[in-house]
Amino acid sequence: MLSDLVPKDNFYRQLDTAIDLSFLYRETKKYYGIEGHASIDPLVFFKIILVGYLNNINSDRKLMEYCSDSLAVRLFVQYDIDEELPWHSTISRTRQLYGEEVFLTLFKKVLSLCVEKGMVRGKRQAMDSALIKANASMDSLLEKEVLEDAEQYAFELQDNNSQEITSQGITPEDKSNKTVTTQKQKEVQQHHHWKKAAYKDMPSNVNTKQTDEHGNLIRPKFLSNHTHYSPTDPDARIAVKPGKARVMNYYAQLAVDQSHHVITAAGADYADKRDSECLKHLLNQTIGNLKENNIELEEITADTGYSSGEALQYCKEKNIDAYIPNFGQYKNEREGFIYNKEKDRYECERGNRALLPFKKIVTDSKGYTKRVYRSDNSRCKACPLRKKCIGKSDFKKIEDSIHKPLYDAMHEKLKTAYAKRIMRKRSSTVEPVLGTLINFLNMKRINTRGIKQANKHILMSALSYNLKKYLKFNNKRRVGACMQLKNQQILTTQKVFSTIFLLSRCINHCFVQKKLLSE
Repeated sequence: MLSDLVPKDNFYRQLDTAIDLSFLYRETKKYYGIEGHASIDPLVFFKIILVGYLNNINSDRKLMEYCSDSLAVRLFVQYDIDEELPWHSTISRTRQLYGEEVFLTLFKKVLSLCVEKGMVRGKRQAMDSALIKANASMDSLLEKEVLEDAEQYAFELQDNNSQEITSQGITPEDKSNKTVTTQKQKEVQQHHHWKKAAYKDMPSNVNTKQTDEHGNLIRPKFLSNHTHYSPTDPDARIAVKPGKARVMNYYAQLAVDQSHHVITAAGADYADKRDSECLKHLLNQTIGNLKENNIELEEITADTGYSSGEALQYCKEKNIDAYIPNFGQYKNEREGFIYNKEKDRYECERGNRALLPFKKIVTDSKGYTKRVYRSDNSRCKACPLRKKCIGKSDFKKIEDSIHKPLYDAMHEKLKTAYAKRIMRKRSSTVEPVLGTLINFLNMKRINTRGIKQANKHILMSALSYNLKKYLKFNNKRRVGACMQLKNQQILTTQKVFSTIFLLSRCINHCFVQKKLLSE
């Protein structure tokens, strides 16, 4: 029999014993009808793709070849040696069939096992992100359609919101990914004008093939997500990091518990978003996952990318103690000026000592909302420091974010020794986890298309990581406590036997003395 050929301590035997997947029948019941040919068993499907993530196999074809050759995997999925495993196309279609909620339920199940084993404390979560390659090429990019009347199109989208599929089979969301307003296109063209001049020798058409002296394909570096899209995967976005190639990407977002580095939340987002825009969704998932296990989230730590006024405000509303370094444009103080909080104005400490009262709230071209403080023209005109302070202008203007009080509070908080200590722990907590997922657990590249499929991919990679930790975890405190109790029991037993031995000697001595006296 197949079970006789697989060692008793095999990893997949341990895995099959550790987690009961029978709940997946209930979760996937709505995706099956009562007629037609029998489909793949949900447990078989999830076990097979789990094998792919645990063995860093990105291709469904390669995955099925691996499963067919492995006796341990066959035993795990309950297929005998002479039975034919499902086709790779069945795996692909079933992955697209199931909704994100099924994969999230499985992730929560594995997380609950980790909680029961004492692997999750919940007090502090470290958050980070990584760019994951999408299943789309830069060569597939096309220019978006330019709309003349953006407001009219917005109303049309709202009217058609109830209709999921149009007569052409395109959803309103898909159409918005392939269009751009005239004003937005103009702004993007102005923003990238200097790039076009710098790379004027490069091809202007994205589909034109041109190589350098080393044979590497040259692509125009002025392509933008605002003006171009990929018809292969409209949800993928152009993104790049220093020293890396420009490719189509998704964002993988993670929350990791600092106690034993268990992933408490995971998901995919668009790669053209800022981390601070992704924080709300990631934080909500983390809070919900922990709450289901009766754990209250207290603190989060993240890098500068997650810093924004909206993100800090949301953490405050949720009563979460956040430790996020302020972004680079933040200024704690203005040289030569002090802020009068009571009168809400800046006061010059040099020259003619001008006053800069609050004037108005404005929104700049990048979407940042700011408070504007401005001096009177007459005070600054005759100031001896005018040229150095304001140049050719007639007044001094200072702009602050409307969330400056939150930034100031964060600035002071991060000066404490406690904050410095936990910020050092953040990088050593979440970054190794991301590295493990990308290099060893199949998260380097999305093998499907669309944001929903990318979310499933990242959830499976994250729960595979948690499963491996769960099987290897050995609670040292619990083991230490058991050993201490065992040692105490041994000492107690030794004392009892010593006492009994002494008592027996005393009794024996008394009998001897009594016998001598009687003689």
